[in-house]
Amino acid sequence: MRVISGTAKGRTLKSPGEATRPITDRVKTNLFNILSGQILDANVLDLFAGAGSVAIEALSRGARFATLVELDREALQAARENLALTRLNQRANVIRQDVFKFLAAGPQDHYDLIYVAPPQYRGLWEKTLNLLDQADFLSENGAIVVQIHPKEYREVPLQKLELYDQRKYGSTMLCFYQPKDET
Repeated sequence: MRVISGTAKGRTLKSPGEATRPITDRVKTNLFNILSGQILDANVLDLFAGAGSVAIEALSRGARFATLVELDREALQAARENLALTRLNQRANVIRQDVFKFLAAGPQDHYDLIYVAPPQYRGLWEKTLNLLDQADFLSENGAIVVQIHPKEYREVPLQKLELYDQRKYGSTMLCFYQPKDET
């Protein structure tokens, strides 16, 4: 696991072991190629952040700030060490909290990119997406990206959000959501 591009390019990131399932470099490269125009000066929310690879990649590519939410102690320690290693820790806030409690507290900010990569096969991605659909976390032109196994995907009825893109890379699927166009 490494930083693909930007100010921290080439840095090898610490993995927290078996506690998380990090995004592969191939998937991360494709993700940031798709989002390339949305990263500069973005406010990023990384839910189920693990070792922080996605948030760190966004910061390295010019995101303004990143908030990482993770409950696992080992993963949080890896995220903090990775932020320090890449010298991006001044532009990040690492929060040890259950994602659902964090979301239930309501938006403290609006985010341009929200990345959701929960443990697989527990329906956590749907629960998270529904909570994000009900609250006002996403900026007007923002995007939510959900990382799941393709077998987990099903259409989720949403009020404020809509699926606008979907990509499959082996055993990883990325689902892209945006605010529904009200016009």
